Amino acid sequence: MATGIGSLPFENPEKALALILSELPEAPHWPQLPRRSSREHFVYQFLQPLVACGVVVLRGNRWVFDMARDTSAECLTDFYTTCLPAEEGDPECRRSFLPSPEAAAGFHAFLSRMRSEDLDRARFLKGQIAGPLTVALELKDEEGRPAYYQGDLRDIIVRTLALNARCQAASLSGLGRTPIIFVDDPAISACGSRLHLALNRETILEDLNFIFTAIRTEGAVTGVHSCEAVDWSLLMESQVQILSLDAYRFGASLIPYAAQLRAFLERGGVVAWGIVPTLDDPFRESGESLLRRLDDLWDQLFPKGPDRASVLRQSMITPACGTGLLTADQAERIYRLTAEVSRRVRQLTPSSEGTKP
Repeated sequence: MATGIGSLPFENPEKALALILSELPEAPHWPQLPRRSSREHFVYQFLQPLVACGVVVLRGNRWVFDMARDTSAECLTDFYTTCLPAEEGDPECRRSFLPSPEAAAGFHAFLSRMRSEDLDRARFLKGQIAGPLTVALELKDEEGRPAYYQGDLRDIIVRTLALNARCQAASLSGLGRTPIIFVDDPAISACGSRLHLALNRETILEDLNFIFTAIRTEGAVTGVHSCEAVDWSLLMESQVQILSLDAYRFGASLIPYAAQLRAFLERGGVVAWGIVPTLDDPFRESGESLLRRLDDLWDQLFPKGPDRASVLRQSMITPACGTGLLTADQAERIYRLTAEVSRRVRQLTPSSEGTKP
């Protein structure tokens, strides 16, 4: 199947939905629309509960943790007073962790449209959140220190994201289709780099698995997306079910992890191959050229024969990343190419039904 990563360069949610439903009808996603306002920014889109209780505030054009005020302890108490009952399933508290209409207009438009849409072609409905490492490195306190390295701040970020993902999954499940929730965490590429020597592999896994567990509690499928060359073994050791990458630029970064990748597939994992370029000119490619590029990568990762058939059945096709910073023409081209590559891959697959994640 084909699906998208998240963002689109439209301000009108209905225009975004028209493209998504036209090209990705089997696994449509709700559109993130960063051009609408700063509140729809990828990192801050899911942090409204922290803003509502005063833990995160806007300073100039940046959101920061403000823990130096006399009321900071009271603000933290307010957060946990809502968070802990929400984790236990309190419906009123959980509603406060849904993406707000101001921060995620596409999410609410998607729910409304899907309630009235004929979903016969849809097998899954996809949502997404920003990843904990990306958010916690981007968000800083009033002294400019990343929240990630402060255990209390990282904890409330991870809990907020987990509840947001869980609430998304519950809302999408209510439409009668299995949800897929991607955790989009490009900052995982920082793990092991000289600039971030203090990053701890076990802590990253613990945070991701906390979110994956929350997602699966609602019967949803878990995914993780990173659009850089990362230590893929870290993600394949996690509880994730779908591994999503920019296969156009960074597909070769999987080659050192080919053995781990085969083990991931053998235990039922799925790979979302982001073979349609979003940083390179999509008009220079065709469905045929992209399939050749993907086939060349598979030749390096898997031998031809029965193994290749299994890979095809456990694959999804996506753009390399979101398209929110591109032009409308580029986004439309990317989505059409994604649909075309998916059709071409299915022609190579012994069972066109594929393997469900």
